[in-house]
Amino acid sequence: MITMNPYLNFAGNSREAMTFYHGIFGGDLQISTFADFGMTDMPADGTMHAALRTPTFSIMASDAMAGAADTWKGSRNYISLMGAAADAETLTSWFHGLAEGGNVGQALEVQVWGGTYGQLTDKFGIEWMMNIDPA
Repeated sequence: MITMNPYLNFAGNSREAMTFYHGIFGGDLQISTFADFGMTDMPADGTMHAALRTPTFSIMASDAMAGAADTWKGSRNYISLMGAAADAETLTSWFHGLAEGGNVGQALEVQVWGGTYGQLTDKFGIEWMMNIDPA
């Protein structure tokens, strides 16, 4: 079995973002700092690696390394995280939790294909899509 997990980079606020996601999704959150890895050229309390593991998915993250903006030329590949399931109650709760402080681009509503879909950008700039399958 192969597992692929999104790995997000933040500009120094990875701990805040992952704690926010933990409050919405639950699960187990582990955060290691640069100091934990003996990296003296980075902020001691900065996030070297964070992992949020839930029963159904995992999200990993870190604070961007020094020079990352130059390496990526100020742009990263566009990424959206998609949640899809028949569990309307859970996905609706996640959608509204992620929308707090963010920007809803497409309200969560029934679409022409029969599913309920919504799209938002959370307060950390991560785009999320939720599709509630009518099955």
